[in-house]
This record gives sequence, C-alpha cells and structure tokens, in this order.
Amino acid sequence: MKYISISNNQAVSLDSIPELPYEEFLESNVGMLTDSPERHCVNYFGFWTGVYSSGGPVEDQYDENKNRKEYSENVKLICCIADDKTHQIYVSSATVAPEVVYESFTARNHNFEKYEREMHETFGIQYNNHPWLKPVRYSHDRADKAETIENYPFFGADSHELHEVGVGPIHAGIIEPGHFRFICNGEQIMHLEIQLGYQHRGIEQLFLQKKKLAELTTLAENIAGDTTVGHTIAFVNLWESLCGYKPGRSLHFSRTLALELERIAIHTGDMSAVCADIGYQLGNSVYGRLRTPIINFLQEWGGNRLAKGLIRAGRTNFPFSRKLGARLASILDEFELDFNEMTSKFFKLPSALSRLEKTGVVTYGQVLEIGTVGMAARMSGLNRDIRSSHPFNLFGEGFTHEPVIKHHGDVYARVRLRRDEIHQSIGYIRKMIADIPEFTEVAGVKLNPQRNMFILSLVEGWRGEICHCAITDNEGSLGLYKIKDPSFHNWMALAQAVRNNGISDFPICNKSFNLSYCGHDL
Repeated sequence: MKYISISNNQAVSLDSIPELPYEEFLESNVGMLTDSPERHCVNYFGFWTGVYSSGGPVEDQYDENKNRKEYSENVKLICCIADDKTHQIYVSSATVAPEVVYESFTARNHNFEKYEREMHETFGIQYNNHPWLKPVRYSHDRADKAETIENYPFFGADSHELHEVGVGPIHAGIIEPGHFRFICNGEQIMHLEIQLGYQHRGIEQLFLQKKKLAELTTLAENIAGDTTVGHTIAFVNLWESLCGYKPGRSLHFSRTLALELERIAIHTGDMSAVCADIGYQLGNSVYGRLRTPIINFLQEWGGNRLAKGLIRAGRTNFPFSRKLGARLASILDEFELDFNEMTSKFFKLPSALSRLEKTGVVTYGQVLEIGTVGMAARMSGLNRDIRSSHPFNLFGEGFTHEPVIKHHGDVYARVRLRRDEIHQSIGYIRKMIADIPEFTEVAGVKLNPQRNMFILSLVEGWRGEICHCAITDNEGSLGLYKIKDPSFHNWMALAQAVRNNGISDFPICNKSFNLSYCGHDL
C-alpha cells in the first residue's frame, strides 16, 4: 500500500504509515496532485532517526568550522496529501540519507517548493533539480550555520534600466521582521523577492521541551497573535484526539463560535487597513471602529480581547451562557447596521474601486501552481476551505459550510471575499446562539497521549488552512510537533500579485493578503 488514509484529527500508529523507496514516494505524491486541483499537500516534513555517532545533543552537532559532524542517522520524510472530495488525507513516508542527492518534488510540482527548501536548510538534503534551493527560516538547528540572513542570495538583475528597492527588515506598520526586495523598471515592479527568517522563535522545539499541558496551550496561543483562536483550536483538537478524548457539543460550540468571531474581527480590521492604503479615511475610521466591539466581546466572554485563555483541551473556564448569547446578538445587530451602511458607500465609490479593481491580480493557474490555501486560493476560483473539505468541531455537524469563491484574483476580489465572509460568519453565529448547549463539566478527565502515534489537525483560520502535526514517542511524550500557518503557502502569491503593478500599489496588495511574519518564523 502506498499510503494510509486518515481523517482530520484522526490519530494512527506511526508504524502504520507505509514507508516507500524514495523514487516511489516521489511518484506517488506528485502523481496524486497531477491534474487534480481537489488535492494539495497540507504538510511535508522530516525528522532525524537514530543517534548521532558523536553521541552529542542537538546543540553540539557542529564542529568549530560550523559544519555538521559525521553522523550515522537518516531523515524520515512524511508527506500528507489532502483530498477535498473524499475528505481524506493520504499519508506516506520515506527514509533518506542527507549525503545522497535526490530528485526534487518541486521540479515536477511547485506546491512542494518551500517544503523542500526547508528540509534542505534543516537537514542538508540535496536536490539536483530544485529551481530555488534557498534558505527559508535560518533556524538555530540549520544544517549549515555559515548560511546567515546577511549573506542571503537575493535574485539580482544586471541592467542599467532596472533598479532595486529594499523594504524592511522591520515592517513600519506592524513592527514585524520581513524584507521585501523589488526589481523595478521605473515605477513598474518586475520582480519581488520576499525573505523572512529574521525572527526564528523556536516554537516547534519549545513544544518538545515543555511538558505541562498549560504550557503547551500557551505556546499554541502565541504562534500568531492575530490567529490565537485558529491555532489554539488546532492544538486542542489534536491533543484530545491523541488522548482518545471526545469533547462534548458545548466545547465544539465554544470553539466554533470563537473562530467565527475572530474571522469577523480580523476581516473587518483588514478592510479598515485597505481603506487606509488608498487614502479613504472614512472607511478606515468606520471599519476600525467596528472591529472593536467584536474583540471587546471576546474579552467580556473570556477576559482577553485576543481570546487567550478561552480555549482549553477537555474543558473550558468560560462556558457560553444565554446571557452572553443575548449580549452578542445585540452587538451583531448594531455591527451589521453600520457595516452594511459603510460597505454600501465603499463599494460604490469610483475613486476607491479604481484602486481595487485589476490591481494585484493572481490567476487561477498561478494559485494552483503555487499551492495557495484559504482566501488566497478562493479569490481566484480555487475552492480550498477546510470547513467544508475536512470538517472539524461543528462544521459538517452543526451546519454545512458553503465556501465563498471569487474569480478575479485582484484586490477587489480579496476585499469582497472578506465582506461576504463577514456576513456568512454573522449568519452562522446567529444560528448557533439560537440553540446554546448546556455546559456540563466532566470530572476526572485525564489527557494522557497515546504512545508512538501520528496525528494531523486541520483548522480553517481566517487566513486559511492551519495544520498541526504531532508524533509521540514510546513514552507518550511529544517527539515532534510541526506547525504550518497558511502564510507558508501564500507568500509567493503576494510576490506574483505585484508583478507589472506600480510600486505604489504594493501596500494595498500586501494588506489585501495580510500574511503572517511571525506565523512563518516558527
């Protein structure tokens, strides 16, 4: 058998994942994506097997010349392909030796581009035909410590007619680290290279070092500050499944409700920021104000405007009550009235539409080739939404989700998608608070992970697909924790969007995606 088929949040024995020769591993996974837009790679990663011949710990694997010492171990690769029609994830594996040169997945399908770059950077795996084998994150445990952010090999153009423009490495608005290097012909952008990796926080390693569930949950809450709910749900769903615990409807209710509130809040804030980037002060002010009552309600519910502390595995400290439901209904009534009025003005304003329409276009063919997810896929007609394709919590059980799809792939499509998803989320929340489940605390819940297991958890955050993977060792402790923010897929779409646009259009293109810097540098 070439793969094991699992569902979202299904824990399986690590030994049950078929191991293939590398050539067959490549053909199987690349072949599954060929002419199949309903499939894409949700995660592809590796981990060391065996013990270093030096016998030293991870931090002592390098000699004085900062080169990796001789070692006897190989790297185990695990590839996870999601099928949106069957609602299954196909998982397979292979074992490779870093000193051997391998054929690249990316040469056959660009969905795998960043995954292979990351494995080259981390393990030193060589590929003979990868088109863009550059560092991704500059993590502390990279294979070659001589590679630093200071000597990153940026693409260059040798021409008297072209010039380069550098932005960063600190973003002036959100104070996050990232560098954008433009190659321009006058005002026209010919090429943009985006390089992150300035703030590798080591969160995946911290998941292995921390042993208390409260510590692990706090880490999940801080993967990306604007996606606290999405990442924390991915973690608690994963952890409960690893422990064989099935939460009641009230926990599913709380998580789903919080996720859609987060979606409304961030989408509204992004519409405010788009208005700011085109100089539309009224929209900037009104949408900015409208975000506030949504996040204030999260604080009213759970004590924190970003929903930190609200979501916990196996329990909740803040059950959702009928009184909170009535309060939320009132907030949504007021929000929707002002949102609709502002949106009607915004989408009829010729000067605003002239900046949004046909700006930052990414085609269906491009998003399919890049492998984008979430909003960055749906803006161009590619239907990727975990709420419908791999349902979790109340999706697929409480109600059936119909993804919002746009087709023009421009800034206007991305803004309209946000508008429509805000209306959709409000509809979901109204339906939910009309039937609030009673919360009954289950006494004596023990959440002890099973041994030697593999699990994958998918959640549709406001940006798109969040993926957490975990492997437990023979004692039931985390042996690997792999996190993928949707931005990992989507940064290349921004680079494609700005080509042939004026450099003054970059801010609005950037904000229309609103990708995560910290969610990338894990």
